[in-house]
Amino acid sequence: MLSILAAGSVFFPGLFLLSKQCLKSIPGLRWSEGDAVIVSARLVSSIQAIMASTAGYIISSSCQDIIEDQHWLTCSYILFAVPYFVYDIYAMFLCYWHKLQVKGHEVDNGSRSKAVAVAGYLRREFLMILHHVVMVTACFPISVFWRQGKGDYFQGVMFLAELSTPSVCLGKILIQYKQQHTLLHKVNGAVMLITFFLCRVLLFPYLYYAYGRYASIPFYQVPFVVPWQCNLGAGLLMAPQLYWFSLICRGALRLFTGRSSRSRKPTAPVKPEYEGHEGMPQSANGYSTQMGGRDTPTMSH
Repeated sequence: MLSILAAGSVFFPGLFLLSKQCLKSIPGLRWSEGDAVIVSARLVSSIQAIMASTAGYIISSSCQDIIEDQHWLTCSYILFAVPYFVYDIYAMFLCYWHKLQVKGHEVDNGSRSKAVAVAGYLRREFLMILHHVVMVTACFPISVFWRQGKGDYFQGVMFLAELSTPSVCLGKILIQYKQQHTLLHKVNGAVMLITFFLCRVLLFPYLYYAYGRYASIPFYQVPFVVPWQCNLGAGLLMAPQLYWFSLICRGALRLFTGRSSRSRKPTAPVKPEYEGHEGMPQSANGYSTQMGGRDTPTMSH
């Protein structure tokens, strides 16, 4: 167990540092520190998502009995991925810190400036940070110890939720380099909308349906049969997914209908905490949106 945790603790930060160094030093690239940090963080998130989705497919496709069948990869990947969520909290802060230093928002490296940046980061990314903390402090012990080896199939299906993460990360990178006008940006937006809906919004309804079919009971009766802890956990994990999906839908509406804030009734300008390269804060879905003149939180994965 400790060896797998140690491997994850080395792999994800090490991959981030390696990617950042390559982007800064490879001839023909030589990106700035800020660009290298932001793109490297997205790259690591995408790789973790691909690994989790692959593990999820292997686990779920190998379990014939969705309750009793076990697969060695289930607990192994959970242990390996736990350090990622700790690393990603710091990686998200580095991205936020470098975004503060874009033109017009230069900051120094003093302790006071960093304290202000940390406070702003905690406010802006509160939901995502809370999500990561819950994954480490609650989901990890529940998945490894409380389940007592039951329901590996369900755990594998939950890993498949990460299928939407690469498109979210690509969307943010495309915006960072002002590629909103490209066909790739629109195709990626459609892929992100579909995968997020299928893999995250429909995730728990599907798990309830799968259990109902296994237990030969109607779908609507499943919440009254499973332990209350399962209903509570599903509700807590489902709520932020619905919130993020609503932001994705708003971004997709703007992207595919061409609606812009210029067509709306003028309002008093509100200065965001930080601006992207295009002068507009990035939203949770990787597509620039403004809702009532307020920034929307970002989502990394």
